Amino acid sequence: MTHDTVHQAGGGLPLPRYRRDDVDAHPPLLSPGYRSTVARAPRRPPTHLPQRLTEITGPLLGAGRLGDLDHDLTRQHDGEPQGQRIVVHGRVRDGDGRPVAHTLVEIWQANAAGRYRHASDTWPAPLDPHFDGVGRALTDEHGRYRFVTVRPGAYPWRNHDNAWRPAHIHFSLFGRAFTQRLVTQMYFPDDPLFALDPIAQSVRDPAARQRMVARYDHAATMPEWALAYEFDIVLRGREGTPFEDGADGDG
Repeated sequence: MTHDTVHQAGGGLPLPRYRRDDVDAHPPLLSPGYRSTVARAPRRPPTHLPQRLTEITGPLLGAGRLGDLDHDLTRQHDGEPQGQRIVVHGRVRDGDGRPVAHTLVEIWQANAAGRYRHASDTWPAPLDPHFDGVGRALTDEHGRYRFVTVRPGAYPWRNHDNAWRPAHIHFSLFGRAFTQRLVTQMYFPDDPLFALDPIAQSVRDPAARQRMVARYDHAATMPEWALAYEFDIVLRGREGTPFEDGADGDG
């Protein structure tokens, strides 16, 4: 989200106002190909809520919220998880291209077999006792973040006949204000399921859709240990990263 003009709050306090998103870059709330949106999409137009002081004074997310191994999903248990280790890294920027420093980035994902550690995920793929599939990190002063994890597997999701979700990692992060939360998905390059996936394809702009696909980064690989993928995230603006359609409604 980017600064636009300044308006006055109730006591004369100047508050920054933020430009709205390019709505064409985000999936519509009603995407019939993604069946569950038919049941949960709002049927009435949204109600505008005026911006107040609380929208720009939080959240306060500091290093005290992080554990030592929250960024490394491969070392959170006594044993090593199964699957191909990967590094996922990138930068978080606002709509004006400036780095967003010291902001919380959270991820969650399926394991290498394509199964989540969640009671509702019961398809017959093995659970990994050494992999929870959740992590968090703070960006540094240059807006950079970094995770070590395993590449998630594809999984069936019963949206349509023979439906499979492509490998993906869910991201949740905040910008400079409470209303700047972005939930999105990161996909992998050259995944044949990407073009068949109603959630990814609900982003109608091909250029915006491609902004959800990570770039293989050979320079950032860890020799004899992990491959690397770069995934930059832009909060709002013309080059904004699309919101996730359904906000983890796929599982």
